[in-house]
Amino acid sequence: MSKSPLLRRPTAKTGRIHDVTPVDAGWTYVGFGLSRLAAGATAGGDTGERELCLVLVSGKARFSVDGKGFGELGERMSPFEGAPWALYVPAGSRWQVEATTDLELAECTAPGGGSYPARVIPPGTHPRVTRGKGNNVRHVYNIMPEDDDAAHSLLVVEVITPQGNTSSYPPHKHDQDDLPNESLLEETYYHRLNPPQGFAFQRVYTDDRSLDEAIAVEDGDVVLVPRGYHPVATTAGYESYYLNVMAGPRRVWKFHNAPEHEWILSGV
Repeated sequence: MSKSPLLRRPTAKTGRIHDVTPVDAGWTYVGFGLSRLAAGATAGGDTGERELCLVLVSGKARFSVDGKGFGELGERMSPFEGAPWALYVPAGSRWQVEATTDLELAECTAPGGGSYPARVIPPGTHPRVTRGKGNNVRHVYNIMPEDDDAAHSLLVVEVITPQGNTSSYPPHKHDQDDLPNESLLEETYYHRLNPPQGFAFQRVYTDDRSLDEAIAVEDGDVVLVPRGYHPVATTAGYESYYLNVMAGPRRVWKFHNAPEHEWILSGV
């Protein structure tokens, strides 16, 4: 079976293992990178015309932006150990990081100006939200939600889905610039599994099935969602973490549920 064109496997075990750009993805807004660094290793870059949210998926590090130090950030050693630390970096900035432990660092980017200052987003900035009922329960950590009016384009969120549950479900989409009914947002999913030898499933599909990809995702994979519905299902024994990056012409998350599955919301 050939690999889905929407699936990005890690390119290495350490260093920069993901580098999804708008050109690579064939879209306009969202970029996603991920690096795994050993303690003492450094990384950094210029944001250019894009704003950036650095998410500490696991580990601790010291950060600076345009020479201003933000100290050591980070707390959890696994993405399954609670809420994240993050750092927002505006466009037109230079950032640097030095890992103080083994570090897994996500770079979430989208078009942006430089009018919002660099800032730390500590755990608890936004409360954890539990969505769904029964086997549709999942736990959401908003990092940069739409009601946090401090970014131009970026929307960033983490989700933990218990074993055997569905998530991003009932299937929903946000691929039409049709507010107030629906917003147009590209999206990436960075997947982790606990224990790491597990797998989960994600389907990305449109109403007319012109896009219909059923993807088995493993620990460390990225799935691109250019359009369409995009539900996730975990398997028995393995809980799922994913980090979502969304962006579009307007910084609003307004989704449309697949009507044939909306009954789930009043069911379990």
